[in-house]
Amino acid sequence: MKKILVTVFLVLLSGALLSAQEFRRDTVKTSQVDSSLVGRSILNILGKGFTVNQSQSMSSALDRYVANNGSKKLTGYRIRVFYESGQSARNRSEAIARSISNAYPGIGVYRSFESPNFKVSVGDFRTRGDALKVYQSLKATYPTALILKETINFPR
Repeated sequence: MKKILVTVFLVLLSGALLSAQEFRRDTVKTSQVDSSLVGRSILNILGKGFTVNQSQSMSSALDRYVANNGSKKLTGYRIRVFYESGQSARNRSEAIARSISNAYPGIGVYRSFESPNFKVSVGDFRTRGDALKVYQSLKATYPTALILKETINFPR
């Protein structure tokens, strides 16, 4: 009888622990960073009419934090617009990178070579949704474009 009670108790306890873990997982899934605010200063977002009182050391600490994390890499998304090999692939990749840089001056364009292919990727997007917005406008010009999960640069 004791063995049955202990077994039932352990089963109920493990079920309670699993549901608590599931609750914690659900809570974490719902918390997201608003990627439209990444890299922007809260002082610029507030606009005119707001006064923020903070010490110079606090402002300096924030500037140092941004500067120190600029070299960190993150997992995010890029749009691959060109992936090709051949005799003219290098010249075409350069032309495409130049064209996209002119059309989208605020978005990073990355050319790379992975033998024997030349690649051109666009952007440092934190979310797939952010990448999808630019992808829609690139798709007309570059029909083979696709969104890939890659290591991206820290937002500036």
